[in-house]
Amino acid sequence: MTPGIMVSPSFWSDPDVFAAGDFPGKIPALPELRGHVLFPTSGSSGAPKWIALAKTALLASAAAVNRHLEVTQASCWGLALPLHHVGGFGVVARAHESGCRLATFGRRWDAPAFAAWLAENAVTHTSLVPTQVHDLAAAGIQAPPSLRAVVVGGGHLDVETGSAARALGWPVLASYGMTEAASQIATQDFSALQYPYRAAPIPLLPIWRAETTVDQKLRIAGPALFSGMLLRENETWHFQARGGEWHETSDRVLLDNHLLTPLGRADLRVKVLGELVDLEEIERKLAAASGGALSPGSFVVAAQPDPRMEHRLVPVFDASVAASAVQDALAAYAAQAPGFRRLGPAVTLDPLPRSALGKPRRAEIAARIASGERSFGK
Repeated sequence: MTPGIMVSPSFWSDPDVFAAGDFPGKIPALPELRGHVLFPTSGSSGAPKWIALAKTALLASAAAVNRHLEVTQASCWGLALPLHHVGGFGVVARAHESGCRLATFGRRWDAPAFAAWLAENAVTHTSLVPTQVHDLAAAGIQAPPSLRAVVVGGGHLDVETGSAARALGWPVLASYGMTEAASQIATQDFSALQYPYRAAPIPLLPIWRAETTVDQKLRIAGPALFSGMLLRENETWHFQARGGEWHETSDRVLLDNHLLTPLGRADLRVKVLGELVDLEEIERKLAAASGGALSPGSFVVAAQPDPRMEHRLVPVFDASVAASAVQDALAAYAAQAPGFRRLGPAVTLDPLPRSALGKPRRAEIAARIASGERSFGK
């Protein structure tokens, strides 16, 4: 189904279940799925599953984002993300909810072509992932004057890249969200553009109630929350409804007066020499040490079991990353890293397994490293 058809009221009033992706076989005729859209997800690790979001939930999220970003009928949402991801689907929902124009990039990602397309279509709002922002900033491309907001989701946009994009006129706004929440939970507003770029804190959207557990895991409740998951066991699909009003995530955050600061996933912390190490934090420090040479999604730090250290930390790079950039970044990082955060020899995979949005598939990467696979060491 094309984005243009999905903007029409008939799509949103249709009670039939819709899969925003290539569903394996026939969608089961379960009453719980009426009026729902299914999104494939496996997260950064774990088994594949389909998240069921009611169309009313998607529109509740769309309305909240539109109000937050001052979208009107005179605006234009630009779609440059895949529809099988809730971030792309959310763009279509926002265009429908606001009654504004929807422009679809509809071609292979190319930073100069994307910027020209924005200008040609007078796009005012769009959503991008950090890799796309990195490409625009690295190419030195100026933002078109029509553009008011670039919501950056699907990963962490570092300060250096965000600042470089801002200097070129790109109104990048950090956001935090997930499929289970129909996209955005927290998003910076226009006031953030008055100050130098910061990745956090991020204001919660008003439709969400949030709290944290004793170990800082985020719990959320609100009208845009998923209804449940469609899981497959022994060739049979079954629906697992969400349990209760609140959903506990695997993400650690700080909450302070409706401001959210992401701290990383709880399942990405491992013990090294008795110290608890956050893999995402090390990745952020490695990216900072590279001076912008390492783009988001081009590398990960994988933890591998070790009989002496508990875990050893392995930097894994995509084959497209220049050997000099890897060497320089690792040297700069090693100069300031304590012993328990030291990285082992680098490994390169060709290609580094990634999702359609450029997110590394951590479980697959870890398995391939454990099996001894590598293109070559650097």
